[in-house]
Amino acid sequence: MPAPADAAMLGLIPPSAGPVSLMPRVKIGPALPDRATVAVEIARLRDLDISELRNRWHTVFGRRPAIHLPRHLLFRVLAYRLQADHFGDLDAECQRLLDRAESPEEAGHRATEFARRTAEVRPGTVLGREWNGQMHRVAVLADGFAWNGQTYPSLSKVALAITGTRWNGPKFFGLRDKPSKRSTA
Repeated sequence: MPAPADAAMLGLIPPSAGPVSLMPRVKIGPALPDRATVAVEIARLRDLDISELRNRWHTVFGRRPAIHLPRHLLFRVLAYRLQADHFGDLDAECQRLLDRAESPEEAGHRATEFARRTAEVRPGTVLGREWNGQMHRVAVLADGFAWNGQTYPSLSKVALAITGTRWNGPKFFGLRDKPSKRSTA
């Protein structure tokens, strides 16, 4: 973009326009991924024979696939990579969970336990808990939790204010279940 004085000299801005204020630059990101486009790409992958899948693998990963990989695994990994590139890959926490698991079953159990321990509450949610015969309501804010006219940074601080004792805040408000007892049979 030409400087304001240059723009006036080029006739882009009339000289009588007075001081020129240029708009800040705006960076336009890529278009949001279209599920139909990804589905078409996956359908194209499905139509490739094993040598074409191996060539695509080399293009995507920069190295040749292991010679023993069958067609269905080549296809699945390439389809996964395509979706991950368009929609986003697993977050670090999910990757750690899978890396630490010794089997797919264990990964499933860990994911279930993690989901039980993690509760997502949104601003505007009101949590309730009865304590010593009195009902306490806590409002979830964007930057903390409101109770009794004060804002607290965590549910644990709210639980401490209510009870006078240190508590795990999410557990106190029923956002975490008790751990399940697995049978050892």
